[in-house]
Amino acid sequence: MSLEDKLSGWTGPSSDTEKVKQDRTERMIREAINSHTPFDSCSLNVFAKGSYANNTNVRSDSDVDIAVECTDVRYWEESEKGNHPPGDSYEGIWTPTKLRAELISAMTAKFPGQVDSSGSTAIQINSSSARVDADVVPCFSFRYYMKYGTRDGTKIFKKDGSNIVNYPAQQKENGTSKNNATNYAYKKGTRLLKRIENAMAADGTFRELPSFFMECLAYNCPNHVFSHSTWTERLRAMLFYIWDNLQGDEPDENRWLEVNECFFLFHSDQEWARKDGREFAKAAWNYFGFE
Repeated sequence: MSLEDKLSGWTGPSSDTEKVKQDRTERMIREAINSHTPFDSCSLNVFAKGSYANNTNVRSDSDVDIAVECTDVRYWEESEKGNHPPGDSYEGIWTPTKLRAELISAMTAKFPGQVDSSGSTAIQINSSSARVDADVVPCFSFRYYMKYGTRDGTKIFKKDGSNIVNYPAQQKENGTSKNNATNYAYKKGTRLLKRIENAMAADGTFRELPSFFMECLAYNCPNHVFSHSTWTERLRAMLFYIWDNLQGDEPDENRWLEVNECFFLFHSDQEWARKDGREFAKAAWNYFGFE
């Protein structure tokens, strides 16, 4: 098999069999929530997120992430004091502890013996022969008030009381837009980087890095990088751009963003750093013997 054939093969999504399992997993989780009586009095927005929802997943990360957003409660923050209009918020009886407890109860009833709620954030549903692993994430509506306009997302509470704000809708919208702008090459390129990372981690060539980080590295490559005629040329262009543009310290301007474009990709609280992207690109370049 030529290198071009190998790389082209690595751009594809999960197999049809995996896709069927993923869809079945999502459907069964929705059924568990819909049949749980305490949720009859709770307004919920249940949706897939992450690589499964964004069609950037590969075989080794084919688990399903399902957000269960309680819209009866809205949390908010403001970029500057006074941006939040008086009275534009609401609260209900649903607390982070109550939402998590009811979700655990609903999942346990549907998947007896297969629920792991020991994690700090997600409720894990273990896979079976007919399903893939799933993370069910309890969260609440969230609105960020800026000087001009607002931004809607979700707020996730960990068991220790800390919280995370996510913007899954923006991630999906931006990823789709970039994919269309690159003649559907962006998501293929994202899967390619993920499979390269998986392959290098599996054989000890390079350390393991988060799947979402690979997605963000691909997203920050300009559209022209994906315009080459072969995947060998596209990969070379992606790796060189990542390596070359992550030299040095974080700049004050033109900083790289997460796919949602709501957060900077690199900051002091992030689990990865610029050097991780730079070193990944160099390792992948050498992995394929590019010159």
